[in-house]
Amino acid sequence: MFKTSVRKIDMTEGPLLGKILVYALPLMLTGTLQLLYNATDMVVVGRFAKDGETALAAVGSCGALINLTIQLFMGLSVGAGVLVAQNIGAKNYEDVKKTLHTAIPTAAFFGTIVSVFGFFAAESLLRLTGVEESVLSEAVPYMKAYMLGIPASMVYNYCASMLRSAGDTTHPLLFLSISGIVNVVLNIAMVVGFGLGAIGVGIATAIATWLSMILIVGFMLGEEGVLHLDPKQLKIHPDKLKKIIRIGIPAGLQGCIFSLSNVVVQSTVNSFGKTVVAGNAAGQNIDGFLYIAMNSFYHTTLAFVGQNVGANKLHRIKKIVLYCSLLVAACGATMGALAFTFGPQLLGLYAPGNDAAIAAGMTRMSIVTVTYFMCGLMEVGCGAMRGMGSSFIPMMISFVGSCALRIVWIFTVFRTYPTMNVLYFAYPLSWATTATVFFIAGAIMLHHKKKRGGTYPKIMTSDHLKAGCRS
Repeated sequence: MFKTSVRKIDMTEGPLLGKILVYALPLMLTGTLQLLYNATDMVVVGRFAKDGETALAAVGSCGALINLTIQLFMGLSVGAGVLVAQNIGAKNYEDVKKTLHTAIPTAAFFGTIVSVFGFFAAESLLRLTGVEESVLSEAVPYMKAYMLGIPASMVYNYCASMLRSAGDTTHPLLFLSISGIVNVVLNIAMVVGFGLGAIGVGIATAIATWLSMILIVGFMLGEEGVLHLDPKQLKIHPDKLKKIIRIGIPAGLQGCIFSLSNVVVQSTVNSFGKTVVAGNAAGQNIDGFLYIAMNSFYHTTLAFVGQNVGANKLHRIKKIVLYCSLLVAACGATMGALAFTFGPQLLGLYAPGNDAAIAAGMTRMSIVTVTYFMCGLMEVGCGAMRGMGSSFIPMMISFVGSCALRIVWIFTVFRTYPTMNVLYFAYPLSWATTATVFFIAGAIMLHHKKKRGGTYPKIMTSDHLKAGCRS
């Protein structure tokens, strides 16, 4: 009989609010540290590189493109996490073991594919987004170096997703804290000590990512509970892979949809010149901290809903979604107001003395940052549907509400009124629209699931989804 780390946070019994906070806070800190990888890259190159503005623009111009290349297969980690949560809720520990040993080789395989593709296609992909020639010379080496860490990033995120689904959010935080410190030290050494510029911080990030993977895999090798990793048992279980793909591919496509819309926005921003690109990159990075804080409630909603679906305790789902919605709205509104209030000082960390870039960053923050709580509500709605086993419907909602709406906005309203303010308004419009549809669709799906009895272990198929009904 396996022991399970779910004992740390029992998501299926007792009061919810305190447990949600205990689960979400370490997750929030973990995500914040992960984002510090990129933030440190940008701060270091912006302040210490020979041509800080160009290096900052180079790092910033790669973000949306990197996310687009990795989102599809990174989404499979969501599938693995949902399966682990539902099987733990149902006490199907043998299925948890098979899911674990299927997910890790899957992550390594797809991570290698993405890494090789991104490395050799870096220049072509960056040119497609309209990056200036002066920025391209730094952006290409940075992206290539970053891509070397993608296999490790995939494995880390799959392992972390499964640990969190079992109720363990503290160990991923610990491992990322260690690798984050290493990343900061290496960034300074590469840029200040060796004068490598953007490529230096790319190398530093790749090394730190491999360290985080080594730490989390080492922990799971020694774990005595249900998520014990045994190298001899690493193999693809076709039935588990099929279920991971059924949930994970739509989740990954949804991430691609958001990334694609952001690439279109980034390409439009690029047309305003590198000063605006640098300011936008700094503002976007600050917004990223808000997103990470709120995204922790997405993962919290997914895990809590997933385990309660597995335990067939559907009556707890509405309260889980309500608590997470209130918490994410309060978190997003408070952090957004604080970030905007201290915006000039925060932007100055990235572009010291560059008043034009700081002004460009404040333009973004005046619209995007102060409305970011809407993105948090959208994430909670999506997490609830995923936790119930739905993946295709959230993908389609995101495609229409975010990607299509933003692109239509750019080619209609923005083309008529081509200002940065009008461009940035596409974000809150898409968040509000998508969040509303998520909550309506989720309520309908829960109603139909209750009518069917909510029995486990049925992972939602396309037929079930038809009956039941992300930045």
